[in-house]
Amino acid sequence: MTHPVTIPLINSNEPEALLATLFVTEGQEVAEGDLLCTLETTKSTVDLSAEKSGFIIGLRLGEGDTVRAGELLCHLAESSDWKPAENVQADPTRPQGQPIPDGLRITKPALALAIENDLDLRQLPVGDLVTVGFVRELINNSKRGNFSLPKSDFDPTTIIIYGGGGHGKAVFDLLRSLGTYHVFGFVDDGIAAGEEIMGVPILGGNEVLADLHHQGIRLAVNAVGGIGNVSIRVKVFNLLAENGFVCPAVVHPTAMIEPSAEFSAGVQIFPLAYLGSEVKVGYGSIVNTGAIVSHECILGNYVNISPGAILAGQVEIGEGALIGMGATLNLRVKIGAGAKIGNGATIKSDVPEQGIIKAGTVWPE
Repeated sequence: MTHPVTIPLINSNEPEALLATLFVTEGQEVAEGDLLCTLETTKSTVDLSAEKSGFIIGLRLGEGDTVRAGELLCHLAESSDWKPAENVQADPTRPQGQPIPDGLRITKPALALAIENDLDLRQLPVGDLVTVGFVRELINNSKRGNFSLPKSDFDPTTIIIYGGGGHGKAVFDLLRSLGTYHVFGFVDDGIAAGEEIMGVPILGGNEVLADLHHQGIRLAVNAVGGIGNVSIRVKVFNLLAENGFVCPAVVHPTAMIEPSAEFSAGVQIFPLAYLGSEVKVGYGSIVNTGAIVSHECILGNYVNISPGAILAGQVEIGEGALIGMGATLNLRVKIGAGAKIGNGATIKSDVPEQGIIKAGTVWPE
């Protein structure tokens, strides 16, 4: 089992970023949460962390490189001797003697396929990332006697929403409020393809992900809330990653985010939420409408902060925990991984992992 690590879209108006710092090397073993690299755009600096433990395999980028959203950084493999199915030599152009044209951005598998089929690399377009699908279509065109380049449909602002329930509708409105994304459609395993949600088509279930990626779509938002069973939400994130999709952080324009707050990819922050000074929010977490996350709080991965919840300063929330609507968490409280805090509960002391606090109660009693 491997996990591809791709470059996230940090700013929808800037599909490219600078790989400012690389913290890992080929073959290095990392733990979940370890820093992999720091990316910079003209407006943002983002740390990319490992979403799971493993070995760095197939590292193809270096410090100072200009990278593009959706581009592969490396694989996280379970063993150090795993090799990508389609591997390319460190200098794959030597066998054919072709230099890589200036400005050409091409994945290693696509480059291997191009060399295998004796393509002139000068035929390939400069600018957009050239993928295996693009090269394969160019080869097919050549065989049919059509030497024109295939049309590239890649648009770094096109995005899909996985999940067509109530949370999916809220995510759709959030994306519309930003005015920077083009929502291509919903993916939902329980709604028939061709139906519509808020005027947007259902594209099908998880079986359409590979085809959507082949069409050039690289961005997705996980709108499966996972209330009551966070593993369902985690499974969707893994499914999207396996199919090559990146989940950007999306923040409603009415949310108030202090400059020192940090959040990872896949985070969703809804209207009128507040994130205080030096808050840290882990991958795939939700801070819902009107929630307050005060200074120096730390939220683990896949945390769900429901509407109107209030977290005092220096609160720590473990991975996958759920904080109910209107719940109040006192200063420096720690909530264990997988815990569930009921609506309107008041938490005055630490809650253990998988702990359940009933709605409207005070903990400890």
